[in-house]
Amino acid sequence: MRSHPRSPVRPGASSRAGVSRRGEALFLLAHGAPFAIALGVLGVELSPAHHLVTGPILTTTPALAALTMGPVGTLSAAALAVGVNATSATYNHSWGTQTQLIIGNFLGLIVVSVVSVILSNAVRTRRQSELDQVRRIAVAAQEVVLRPVPELLGPIRAASMCLAAETGALVGGDLYEAVQTRYGVRLIVGDVRGKGLSAIRAVAVALGAFREAVHYEEEVQEVMNHCAAALRREAAVPGTYSQAELPEVLMEGFTTALIAQVPDAPVVHVVNRGHPPPLLLRKGAAQALMPASPQPPLGLEDLVHGPPAPPDGYAFLPGDRLLFYTDGVIEARNRDGDFFPLPQTMEHIPADASPREFLDAVHEALVRHTEGRLTDDVAMILVDRLV
Repeated sequence: MRSHPRSPVRPGASSRAGVSRRGEALFLLAHGAPFAIALGVLGVELSPAHHLVTGPILTTTPALAALTMGPVGTLSAAALAVGVNATSATYNHSWGTQTQLIIGNFLGLIVVSVVSVILSNAVRTRRQSELDQVRRIAVAAQEVVLRPVPELLGPIRAASMCLAAETGALVGGDLYEAVQTRYGVRLIVGDVRGKGLSAIRAVAVALGAFREAVHYEEEVQEVMNHCAAALRREAAVPGTYSQAELPEVLMEGFTTALIAQVPDAPVVHVVNRGHPPPLLLRKGAAQALMPASPQPPLGLEDLVHGPPAPPDGYAFLPGDRLLFYTDGVIEARNRDGDFFPLPQTMEHIPADASPREFLDAVHEALVRHTEGRLTDDVAMILVDRLV
């Protein structure tokens, strides 16, 4: 049995960070294009090349802004375009010689700006309505698939919690379950890459395989293998994912998962496939149960050759607490970009708190840390060793 007092890792964080940076770059490019065009026109008008006709180009500024920004951003782009038009006319002393053309440009800008603001508001309302509808369906499906764990399972007390991200975000693929079997209590915590209904579909597949295999597979590693095989079969079915979902599936088509087994003996066996390690709280000190041989997430088995590593065993004594969680907890940031200090938070929760009270305290600390701005779903299971 091993105990590894190291800090939690964040599997997959580097790949997600790269995708996030590319997304932020595209976001800034799309939002900055209208203002860049307006400033580019201003540069031309203040240069010796001011004889070039730039009015039609300037008129596109509010229209482009309407595609990527809301009404406020569109109005800002339109105001900048009007200001550039007036500045160029004043600088080039063209009010008297080209009054008709300038007035035409102003009228064109005003008409395009008004229409762009109206369209921007309509598009934004429609997108939000569609997103809310998809989210309602996904939340309903998630509530059917995920169920609270029983409060008492063999030698442990347990509690579970699933928190949705802030309003407007798609439901993620967090999953958990705890089952009493003849081999002991078996738990799974995982995170399917992706959002919305495609992620909920994968969650249902993984949990279905787990709930079946836990009762007849003696080895906990085989239970994990059943989950991996079920996800591979699901991904291979033609038409499983829409064209809109395929890019995300191909980019990050994997699932991090952790299965633990708590027998009657004071030990816990863990198979970790790229998931954040559970945190063991013993006598007020939290430590991460790091795997001796890291394994890839489900779906990335081809990257590793050779037989899978055996389950890791750790001492799990009466009075110990074990927290399983998804990366939405440890990757939650505050306004300064600091990660949520989960181990330190656990150490400050009163020792006599029940599992439900413990998770509620973690939830409250998480909300304070992020100021209520959760950007990813959160799932947690806490188990207390009784005997």
